[in-house]
Amino acid sequence: MQSGYYDVTGGMVTQFNRLDVISNNLANLNTTAYKRDDVIIGDFKRVFQESQDNMPIPNNTKEAAKFVNSSIDRVPHISEEYTQFRQGSLKNTGNSLDFALKSKDVFFMVKTPQGIRLTQNGSFVLNSDGVMTTKEGYPVLPENYFKNSQYIKITNNAQLTSDKSGTLYSNGNSIGKFYIATSDNIKSFQKDGEGLYKFSNIQDIEKSSKKDVVAQGFLETSNVNPVFEMVNLIETNRLVEMYQKVMNSHMNELNSDAINKLASTRA
Repeated sequence: MQSGYYDVTGGMVTQFNRLDVISNNLANLNTTAYKRDDVIIGDFKRVFQESQDNMPIPNNTKEAAKFVNSSIDRVPHISEEYTQFRQGSLKNTGNSLDFALKSKDVFFMVKTPQGIRLTQNGSFVLNSDGVMTTKEGYPVLPENYFKNSQYIKITNNAQLTSDKSGTLYSNGNSIGKFYIATSDNIKSFQKDGEGLYKFSNIQDIEKSSKKDVVAQGFLETSNVNPVFEMVNLIETNRLVEMYQKVMNSHMNELNSDAINKLASTRA
């Protein structure tokens, strides 16, 4: 068995997965408040060592580790995928229903059919009832939502303004305040499509105490750096080409050489 062939195959699959992440970042270059994803590539031995002490049966950990196939110990794997919550730049739109968050660790809270979600995309609209929603139609929640279950509602033709803390005013009268959410563990948030993030426990979410956090008439741009992503894209493509050449060497040159030598061997 050519163990090297399987090592190279594992490396190529890892680069294909990395390529998917890079391509998705580039596709969302102009998506409002999009946060880039990245991967951490480790080898099988590292993943095994990090996991073995958490296995439930002692005989499946340190004793079993003696019998791990050493030929696959160094096969590259994606050991972790994460979102980089770096702040994007702010773009002036002049739209009174556009709101940018000025800190990387705060979020608007919205209600979806799947439950409460968080978002950093502050491009909002008013539905037919005057309720402030995302462009997908999900109501934006005020900070007192969990007390009275009321949404943010704007009367027709009213002038909407906001201060830096997220308090909203209609024709100069206070009508509520955004629920500006934060958490001590935003790295655990998972992307849920449409610029939304889901979390495992509502108890981990709390109101932000920051005073200067909302900018009305602005939107946050994507934090994707196109030059950096293109460099990663070129690097990944070259690695795939390199792995392909090694695979061809194993399957064609080495196999052919082995067959010819075996065929010429006399008993």
